[in-house]
This record gives sequence, C-alpha cells and structure tokens, in this order.
Amino acid sequence: MGRIIAITNQKGGTGKTTTAINLTACLAAGRKQTLLIDLDPQANATSGIGINPKELRRSVYHLLVEQTPWEQILRHTSLKHLDLIPSNIELSGAEIELVSMPRREKRLKEALMPLQDLYEYIIIDSPPSLGLLTLNALVAASAVLIPLQCEYYALEGLGHLMATIHLVKKNLNPDIAVEGIVLTMHDRRTTLSTQVIQEVVSHFKDKVFKTIIPRNVRLSEAPSHGKPIIFYDIHSPGAQAYISLAKELVRNAKKRIG
Repeated sequence: MGRIIAITNQKGGTGKTTTAINLTACLAAGRKQTLLIDLDPQANATSGIGINPKELRRSVYHLLVEQTPWEQILRHTSLKHLDLIPSNIELSGAEIELVSMPRREKRLKEALMPLQDLYEYIIIDSPPSLGLLTLNALVAASAVLIPLQCEYYALEGLGHLMATIHLVKKNLNPDIAVEGIVLTMHDRRTTLSTQVIQEVVSHFKDKVFKTIIPRNVRLSEAPSHGKPIIFYDIHSPGAQAYISLAKELVRNAKKRIG
C-alpha cells in the first residue's frame, strides 16, 4: 500500500510546491510509482509539471466536490512513473462548497482509497492555508512533510501547524505522523540561515531532514518552463539537493519497515 504524504505549510513562499514537484519527479526517476495531487487552487504544481491548467476539462475539484471517478481526472506526465491529479481555478470555490457537504473533511481520503495499491508514493501539494482543503490532505495522509524556509519569520507559524496536526491526529486521523521538516531556500552566505537551521534542529532533532535545499536560480526558473529541475538542469545544486531528499525519504521508509 502506497504512502500518502501531505506537503503542508500554511505560510506561503516556503518552497512547498517546488518541493512537491521536484520530490515527486525524483522519486519517479528512481522508478518509484508516484502520484502527485495538486490541491492548491493556484495550480502551480500542475503547470510546473508541464500541464496547462486552463486546458483541463476535469480537475481535483471534480474529484472532491462532484465525486467524479479518478480515472476521468488522472493525467500521465512526460515522466514514465509519475502521474498527476491536476488542479485549476475551479478549486478556489471548493472551500465554500464543501462546508455543507457530508463527511466534508474525508472526501479526499475516500477518493484515494482505490489508488493506494497502485502507487508507492502519493504526494499532496496542499494550499498555503489551514482551511478545508488542507484538512482533507491531513485526514487522507499517513505523514506530513513540512518545508521550512531558512528565515526567521518562517518559524512563527510552525507551532500553529504542529498544533493543527496534533488536533487532526487526536480527532480525525490517528495514523498521521510528521514525516519531517525540510529546510528550504538556504543561503549559506548569511548567518541568519545558519541560525535558523541550528534552532530547528535543536528543537525537532531527528525530525529534520539532513538534506537542505539551497536557494538556487535554476530551481526558480524551472517552473516557468513546465519542467522539474532534474529535466531543466540536473547538474544544478537544486537538482542535486532534491535527488538527495528523495533518496533520504526512501531510506527513512526502509528503516521504518526493517
């Protein structure tokens, strides 16, 4: 059964979607059958993987709100082992529509049940908020991966997110756990970046991934070309970091099993 991992941080600009795109691409490049779910109305993961959101007839909105079968929504990507459940602007109204629906926080979980045996990894790119869409991601997931920008203010919302995960675990999804914190946009030239790393590691210890994602121009350019970084510039520091992160994620999973 595949692992469902929600990539979540209610603060924008932490590298959440960048991590979702490039981690899934690296897992797929390593021949892990992988599904990326774009649960963000901005649809940046969809466009960043090379699919135009404006050309979609159906999206994750239809999966959640209209309960359209996943077979009518899923898209294959240019990478052999990577599939996508895409998003578009229609999803922006889903929060309001879901409020009055039965089992509103479990609709994604129920939709993904038949898919879990088809993939080794199902990665959800959550929106930068703690609304019903993110709640659906947390209820569906077995683990949460938290991208954290190496800046002071990035730490402020982390406690709130951890409290939310605790509440979800207590009331809705007892199986959920924190997969780890990924430090992103690291600039080794600044003292502040180093201080943030030290503070996060001292507090969360082994919950912090050893791989640190650097601030990298090529990593920023890749989405505008609709390509994961390993197809845009595999030799760049950003590409090498995400390859390393994917390997670390797989190693950690093996340790849990073994």
